[in-house]
Amino acid sequence: MAEKTSFHEHIRNNKIKSFILIIVIFIFFIVLGYIIAMLFDPSYFFIIMIISIIFSLSYILISYYNSDKIALASVRARPASRIQHAQFFHAAENMSLASGLPMPRLFVMDSEEINGFASGRNPENAVICMTTGALKKLSKQELEGVIAHEMSHIANYDMRFMTLTAVLIGMISIIAELFLRSLWFSNDERGGRAQAILIVIGIILSILAPIAAQLVSLAISRRREFLADATGVKLTRYPPGLANALRKIKSEHVSSKETHRFPHAMAPLFISDPFKKKIQNIFSTHPDVNERIRRLDAM
Repeated sequence: MAEKTSFHEHIRNNKIKSFILIIVIFIFFIVLGYIIAMLFDPSYFFIIMIISIIFSLSYILISYYNSDKIALASVRARPASRIQHAQFFHAAENMSLASGLPMPRLFVMDSEEINGFASGRNPENAVICMTTGALKKLSKQELEGVIAHEMSHIANYDMRFMTLTAVLIGMISIIAELFLRSLWFSNDERGGRAQAILIVIGIILSILAPIAAQLVSLAISRRREFLADATGVKLTRYPPGLANALRKIKSEHVSSKETHRFPHAMAPLFISDPFKKKIQNIFSTHPDVNERIRRLDAM
């Protein structure tokens, strides 16, 4: 029999690992900036930093403050009905009381697939959207487990956390792009071999840093799913609820027509990968469902 572990321990470990991963992205940012500063005048680097921060922040903040509207519109969601979706409201109200958070606005999207997501910049502006398939196929305990998972994303401010990650990745990408483009217009032949080596290093870093930062971002996304699972158990005090919901998600067979309902950019928000990738790897937005079930069973 597997050794039981406290959900408090899972929460603490996942928060620490998420923080470490965000530090890794920040290190990419600093190292890339340092290499560029060595190649060019420091004031030039300062200008690049300002430009990258302005563009990255502007784009991300507009998305951040409209995240709920963008997410709901992209899946053509509609407001849930208290009469037609009474169990959805009941589960959400229970989890709202358990978490101490305001009741989120509830929405429904048409899909036979069992899935759902939460969005919104803070608990006061949060929404939870579930598929019609989830509301039809999940039992009361399973639905509460899924709602608790989504409420945990809200409680853990995951939208804010992932926005910070997106800002850092955006700045890395902009700096890398500006550096690579600046090489086309540079006629500086000073420095000889040392300068050439630095340029080669700078080019390699400018190409690889955005890719590496994006991979770290995906790792953070997977880590936040584990965190939401553990925090969800803290709310329900019933690990089998979410574990059994994940088992149903794992065993269901969904047509490609159903998966085409969702934009690929939305994938990280869902409780499970809506595109049902068979192989989990470093490019996956979600951790392996079997590992999630194993951890829930061990709580």
